[in-house]
Amino acid sequence: MDALSSSFISSFSLSQLSLTPPPSPPANPLLHISSVRIEERTKITTTTTTTTTETAPPPPKKQNPPPQSTAKKLVEPARRRRAEPATLATTIFNAFDDIINNFIDPPLRPSVDPRYVLSDNFAPVDELPPTECSVIEGSLPPSLDGAYIRNGPNPQFLPRGPYHLFDGDGMLHAIRIFGGRATLCSRYVRTYKYTIEKEAGSSVLPNVFSGFNGLTASAARGAVTAARALAGQFNPANGIGLANTSLALFGNTLYALGESDLPYAVKLSPGGDVVTLGRRDFDGKLFMSMTAHPKIDPDTGETFSFRYGPVPPFLTFFRFAADGTKQPDVPIFSMTRPSLLHDFAITKKYAIFADIQIGMNPIEMVRGGSPVGSDAGKVPRLGVIPRYAKDDSEMRWFDVPGFNIIHAINAWDEDGGNAVVMVAPNILSVEHTLERMDLIHASVEKVRIDLMTGIVSRLPVAARNLDFAVINQQYTGKRNRYVYAAVGDPMPKITGVVKLDVSVSEGDRRDCTVASRMFGPGCYGGEPFFVAKEPNNLEADEDDGYVVTYVHDENTGESSFLVMDAKSPNLDTVARVKLPRRVPYGFHGLFVKESNLNKL
Repeated sequence: MDALSSSFISSFSLSQLSLTPPPSPPANPLLHISSVRIEERTKITTTTTTTTTETAPPPPKKQNPPPQSTAKKLVEPARRRRAEPATLATTIFNAFDDIINNFIDPPLRPSVDPRYVLSDNFAPVDELPPTECSVIEGSLPPSLDGAYIRNGPNPQFLPRGPYHLFDGDGMLHAIRIFGGRATLCSRYVRTYKYTIEKEAGSSVLPNVFSGFNGLTASAARGAVTAARALAGQFNPANGIGLANTSLALFGNTLYALGESDLPYAVKLSPGGDVVTLGRRDFDGKLFMSMTAHPKIDPDTGETFSFRYGPVPPFLTFFRFAADGTKQPDVPIFSMTRPSLLHDFAITKKYAIFADIQIGMNPIEMVRGGSPVGSDAGKVPRLGVIPRYAKDDSEMRWFDVPGFNIIHAINAWDEDGGNAVVMVAPNILSVEHTLERMDLIHASVEKVRIDLMTGIVSRLPVAARNLDFAVINQQYTGKRNRYVYAAVGDPMPKITGVVKLDVSVSEGDRRDCTVASRMFGPGCYGGEPFFVAKEPNNLEADEDDGYVVTYVHDENTGESSFLVMDAKSPNLDTVARVKLPRRVPYGFHGLFVKESNLNKL
């Protein structure tokens, strides 16, 4: 599960929300928190709600791999950046923050205590310029020429008070591959929040998920934040998101996404560096925020998306044309109360939304708990709307008791469009989602809705605790057979990857696992991603490709990039790349092939 950053409360709060707590702390945890001062002072442009331009020179038309001389073989020790002298206003506001953090709302719970949350490989790292990697096993195949980029939280400054794992600033870890060689680069997304806090030399905006638990803490932090805005320390109109959740490529533009803000356009330079181009509102047509999980139709090139929030309309559906042009909003007024809508699915005819038991929880907030919580009395339901609907009059809702999803894997049409099928991990014991992720079990299910009769049928396809599942992206919105999912043992740490065959019939109750690869004792990975060997070959097998991910060995403190054979029964190693320094655990990634990198 990832940063379920809350657009839901972004209308009256100032950061990004997530629902995944850290692992339970040991009795005497060994802490490994690195410096989070960045190594280089790069020029930045203050972004606005329209567009910004990059500060780096434009790339040449042909993007070549970085030459040997430009990649550092060894990582230089991080240099602490000398903080700018604090202004009187900053000193006063920071003093008030310290009072709140130490006396009014100290981080008492493990899920918001930075000593636990940022331990081991959850600890942040400094930025890393393009640095050469070593292929220590196998070889990198030509079909991996391009870049695998993974997003995740990495706080710029060590928190002084409560901190949830997903409150961190977005950092992109990009491994650039060409001709069998690889370089790694790690850069912050230059969001507005990151920029103003870097200039101030300290945190300016509060952590929403961990900082607004209880009325007293909410009122105190809200007052300080409002005072900072009035003093000119930040302008909320420029966005307050973290861009720390995922990436998407559409309209020949690569975006870093977080659902409490607008997308940030990014690219890779010819030398493999990650460059932030700016915050995008699509000519003023995109308002407030957008999901971190848009769906791209591989046949039409269209991108389908949505946003959600705490005030009506609680859900708004929209799409982008193949050229990236934003189309009109479709407000969904039939959703009558705010719900956590982190992900959705599309078929060739419909979009499918999940109205789950997690939503706004003001009563728990009064008691000192999170503003978002579960409602045991609510019946989950799925909403089905035509992809090209003009309004919500065509939205139909179907009750699916006990079906709570955070992520959707895929969906498709059946019976000529008279039925839809969705595959997704169902979160069991949803009441633990916010605080005790280690107690959550996600069972992958296949749900079929007969649109003519309204009958809903469900079929479990795997017994293991699985999430962060992906497919061959050429099958998005179409019937697919194979799924590659991360094994939580328990979450949020990922101990391995499994391959599922979801083509089983409703009468077949066997477990659908057909391949498995565990990383070994003390080794944990991230979300797997499938890369097709021949993405443009319509005759290629669905599973003809590679599964890639970052893996960290907590025994040695080293990280690697692992390439696995997606067809093999054990997901055998094709290549292993030793990284020049560790890559922290994170969220969602994307592979961008060489030809698409050249268009950015």
